[in-house]
Amino acid sequence: MSRSGRGAGRTGLWRAIVLGAALQAAGGAALAAQAAGSPPRYSHVFVIVEENKDFELIMNGQAAPNIARLGRTYGVAENFFGEVHPSEANYVAMLGGDTLGIHDDDPFYCKPLDADRLCAGAKQPGYVDHTTDARHLGDQLNAKGLSWKAYLENLPEPGSLAINGPDPKVGAGGPLNLMYASKHTGFVNFHDVQTDPLRAERLVGFDQLDADLKSGRLPNFALIVPNQCNEMHGLYGTGVPADCDITKPLLTIQRGDRVAGDLVSRLMATRAWRSRQNMAIVITFDESGSGGRQGCCAVTPAAPSNFGGGHIVTVVITNHGPRGASDSTPFNHYSLLRTFEDVFGVAEHLGHAADTDKGVVSMTSLFAVPSR
Repeated sequence: MSRSGRGAGRTGLWRAIVLGAALQAAGGAALAAQAAGSPPRYSHVFVIVEENKDFELIMNGQAAPNIARLGRTYGVAENFFGEVHPSEANYVAMLGGDTLGIHDDDPFYCKPLDADRLCAGAKQPGYVDHTTDARHLGDQLNAKGLSWKAYLENLPEPGSLAINGPDPKVGAGGPLNLMYASKHTGFVNFHDVQTDPLRAERLVGFDQLDADLKSGRLPNFALIVPNQCNEMHGLYGTGVPADCDITKPLLTIQRGDRVAGDLVSRLMATRAWRSRQNMAIVITFDESGSGGRQGCCAVTPAAPSNFGGGHIVTVVITNHGPRGASDSTPFNHYSLLRTFEDVFGVAEHLGHAADTDKGVVSMTSLFAVPSR
């Protein structure tokens, strides 16, 4: 090559380096600006919910290597908390911005003084109706012309309002009848979901998830809830496999981590993930497993339904957003709901999602994307 050719090559390389640095700086500036304000718009958000495990146990990299790796690679909320124990009200809080006074796992149809044997606390003071007329995230998305689904593993049939259901692949009987649990659904606690003529299209099983991933016809928002063996909850009793045994938490974590890793991989294989549209996959938990009452952001420690549900993992995985991000801001499910509302351009913030004076803010840094 001639000297002039080598000079031109060096000049071209230098220009590419300068241009790359400028683009990187511009992207960093855009990310910083977003982190200080509202997150950008997203076309798709998928939320995978796990059960009853503490932050340290999941993020130590040994028990749940897939989730820990995804957190390190993409983004993790270091100080994320549940609202209450046990599970049910945390799902409701994530969708409606309030626990609605629920502080048990009684079925969604339970009311004060209910004689149903499953409404165990119905005669206790302060017991509330477990079905509410309050608005929820699905209502907000409907109003924007956006779609949503809850993918619920082992849901007996589309739109089912069953309390529990078995996994047909492993048979029924005893605790295996509890593979699906409506207490881990959230949406069924809202009256307008129960009466929705499109309920069978919005509350669906994992067979529909398989079909939607294959076809690429994905909703704008999806709640993905594996069954109680696959979400780290576990069961106990005759016939329960070791890696679903609630008394063997490390094995249940390993099983749930494998399932979560597979779900993320399948979502990443979609056209939506590879497109220029923004897509996020969130892995979160309902509550800690230790029973701790740590909490933040509009929780009320004296209230039995909102006293803090412990320190839990929330990982945010985006196709165009930050890499290796960590945010130490206190967050909870109210913060997560506020973030969903923001990324879908919903001006209204439901319930405690509006309580910025109490520290409820969007998880902007974990959803930020550089300008194109």
